[in-house]
This record gives sequence, structure tokens and C-alpha cells, in this order.
Amino acid sequence: MSNGAIMDTSDFDAALDWQAAHAEENGAPCTARIVRALAAAVEGDTAVAQRMTNWPGLTLKDAMPLRIAGGLHYLLLSAADDRLAPVYRGEITDQAEVDALVCAVVDAHDAALAPWLDGPPQTNEAGRSASIMAGLLWLAGRVPAKFDMFELGASAGVNTMMDRYFYRLGETESGPPSSPMQIKPEWRGASPPAAEIEITAICGCDIGPIDLSDTDAALRLKSYVWPDAQERMQRIDAAIQLAGERAPDVVQMDASEFVREQLAKPQEPGTTRVMFHSIMWQYMPEGTQNEITAAIMAAGEKASAEKPLAWIALETDPATFRHELRVRYWPGGEEEVCLAHAHPHGAWVEWSGG
Repeated sequence: MSNGAIMDTSDFDAALDWQAAHAEENGAPCTARIVRALAAAVEGDTAVAQRMTNWPGLTLKDAMPLRIAGGLHYLLLSAADDRLAPVYRGEITDQAEVDALVCAVVDAHDAALAPWLDGPPQTNEAGRSASIMAGLLWLAGRVPAKFDMFELGASAGVNTMMDRYFYRLGETESGPPSSPMQIKPEWRGASPPAAEIEITAICGCDIGPIDLSDTDAALRLKSYVWPDAQERMQRIDAAIQLAGERAPDVVQMDASEFVREQLAKPQEPGTTRVMFHSIMWQYMPEGTQNEITAAIMAAGEKASAEKPLAWIALETDPATFRHELRVRYWPGGEEEVCLAHAHPHGAWVEWSGG
């Protein structure tokens, strides 16, 4: 079955197999074992099992296995239950033993775990901003390098703080070197162009934003990070530190309404307005996607050299499941360009742009 077809499956076992294999391929074998154990947990008589059995949507596209995996990780991080700790540390690798532990934890915390199935994971991975920054550096040679940015699906606003991060993208560096957030992915291919850029403003929206100043909310965000990935956990801690110094500007709003609001704002001459998002487009209804696209296209027709518009997206190709950095701008760059492929959590970026 192709990646595109598997994303549209409602078959629970097929979704588990794919998600576990995907976790393993991305350096998270412990998470893969937790995901595989859901095949045993679904056989129980818990509310979690019933909801998984009767899932109303597309199991994998909805990231249903990762929803409950986040809840299980939260139980450990919140000290509610530490029985899965040796699994997360890689000390228990026998799948049957992992299955038994996961089933026991689900049985014991059924009421607490069931609500984790209500919404998709909010990973809000700072590592993905490496691709967004590379897109800005590429744009700087084509439009004014002063950027007024807004993000869709900003979650906790981790990537709306990217103006405060330090980046080493191959041989190209950008941002304050003393930042607690050091984004240094493995860079494949030529370095992105070096440029002096300025982010004059940056904000975001989310249908259910997370407040990083709320201890429990921040812990929930960390729960969605695969525990195998200690570097990602450190990035979340750095984001929490920066948010404590100055909170990110994130509003609770429907994405299409937010786009219309942002596009209606006055735009300073010599400033490029940029809409960006990462690994979230697939979670929006098709109608919302179409509304946003139509609004951007209409705004692009009115853009000028003094007031340009750009769209940067790091999203999943449903046919290949590769994560692609695509950029377009108005006027002059209406045709979308694929500049890079990237690891879903920012571990590496493979640059193909100019």
C-alpha cells in the first residue's frame, strides 16, 4: 500500500504498523513499541479501547495512535504512573512485556487517557523552524528582507519565537548566538544563501492554543514529544524558558478567519508579509484549506514590489510522505518552488534550492 493510500486508511492494524515503522525509521524504537502495544490495548473493555475500535475518521491521518501515545507519556512525566519508564529508557524491549505494561496502564488510567483522543497531537517542534528560516534566507534575495510573519496552527507558539533562535544551517548562521534555543540540524547539500534579515513582527493562531506559562499545559506539550528524542525535549525546555521571558503572540482563532484578518492589516512599504506553517495542513478540513488558498491568491494578485506577499510551508506530501519545504511569493514568484526535504522533527534538512 502506498503512503498516500495508508494515510487514508481507517484500518487500525495497518495504521499501527505504519506508525510504528515510521517511529523506528526516525530513531524512536521505544515509541514504536508503545504504538504496537495499542493492538493489545484495543482488545480490552476500557473506554479507550472502545473509542479506538469505533474511531470515526481516518486512523492514521487523524494521528490517532499518537494521541494515546501522548497520554501515556504524560502519565510518566506528571508522575502519575512510572511503569512505562523502563520501556521509554529502552530497558524493556520484549513486545509481549511492553504490551502487558501498556494494557495495565490503560486499565488503571482509562478515564484520564480517554480525553487524549479528542484532538490531534500538538508537537510544535522548534526544529522545524530551520526549514522556515532557510525559506526566509532564500526569499531575502528576491523580496525585501524585512518580514512581517504569521503562522497557522501555531499551537503553543514555539515557532512564532523563531526570531529569538540561533540557527546554523550548513555554513550559514542567523539569529542571536547566545540564544538558549540552538537550531543546528544536519545539513545536506549546499548551504542556504547568507543574508541579513529582520523579522519585524510575528504572531500565530491555533484552534486550541497551549499556554507555555501554564505548567500543566507545557507538560502536555512535552508529552507529545517522542521520549526517545532527548534533543527535542531540550528544545521544548528552551522554548518554555523563552516564553517565560516574553510570551509568544498566539490567538485562539479559526485559521481561515485569522488569514483574512492578517491580510487585511496595513502593510508597511518595504516589508514582506509571510504566511507560514509546518506539519499541520493535513489536519485542517479541505474547506478551510481552500478558503485560505483563495484568500492568499487574491492577496497575491494585489501584492507589489514594495508590499510583497510570501507563503512558506513545510508539509507532508501525501503521496510520498516526504516533508517538503515549499515557497512562493508575489509578485514574481507565483509558481511554487520546493527548496528542501526535511526530517519531520528537524534532525536534518536536505537543501535543493538556489
